[in-house]
Amino acid sequence: MVDFGIQIKDLKLKNPVTTASGTFGFGEEFTDFMDLNKLGGIFVKGLTLKHREGNPYPRMAETPSGMLNAVGLQNKGVDYFINTIYPNIKDFDTEIIPNVNGSTIEDYVEVTEKLNEIEGIHSIELNISCPNVKEGGMAFGVSCPSAIAVTEAVRKAYDKTLIVKLSPNVTDITEIAKGVESVGADAVSLVNTFLAMAIDANTRKPLLSTITGGLSGPAIKPIALRMVWQVFNAVQIPVIGMCGIMNATDAIEFILAGSTVIQIGTANFIDPQISVKIIEGIELYCKQQNVDAVSDLIGAMVTK
Repeated sequence: MVDFGIQIKDLKLKNPVTTASGTFGFGEEFTDFMDLNKLGGIFVKGLTLKHREGNPYPRMAETPSGMLNAVGLQNKGVDYFINTIYPNIKDFDTEIIPNVNGSTIEDYVEVTEKLNEIEGIHSIELNISCPNVKEGGMAFGVSCPSAIAVTEAVRKAYDKTLIVKLSPNVTDITEIAKGVESVGADAVSLVNTFLAMAIDANTRKPLLSTITGGLSGPAIKPIALRMVWQVFNAVQIPVIGMCGIMNATDAIEFILAGSTVIQIGTANFIDPQISVKIIEGIELYCKQQNVDAVSDLIGAMVTK
């Protein structure tokens, strides 16, 4: 048997395959399609301190080899998640990892403090990189000083595994990664979507109500893969890689580039069973390559 176990600080995953925040709801939406117990973890839909309506419609659009979204972190707030949603998903044999958002540092800290009290949640993903909200989100992630400030504040409020989600919409992503590492991030996840847009030539109008939004899918995979490799070689903490992972081969490439864990995002909209198929594909690859533990593949790309 291949050893699939992964550990990041106190966070223990049965395998490195997880689902990306905003693409898998809270998990329960997929129970008719797959066994959630097979997943390494679920990064649940983004949470804010208060209820958010999100952006006006239309807020999703297909593009060649990808998709645009500008949902805008629609959710009913962290208290609703804790009291209404979490009780329904807490007993699944997989890690539930909330995605924490805020418009101010104080918002981030207050959401974090609430989640820190939940015994069954061992990690949060601090989202400083959302490209489709008008305040907070990416505003913190594109500046090294602000990324450090929000990470440092949340680190003081959170004593479990802290993952910081990075924006690709920066000049040097390694600078941001090293910055959040220096103030206590236990891991970084990357990358979030790329700022992009699309236009309907017939109507001459943008396809999104917000004009710009976040691009995800296979179109950006080579760029995301490059950024994962760069960050892996720049920091000492684990890297969680994502963007454009559509099959097991894609996932293996991200692991070889330096990902300890991978997140499946856009592919969930195409095939709701894809995460389980990717787990099976990684296992087959390891057996064919005589790899005893999936952790042996992390950063194992041959460059000479």
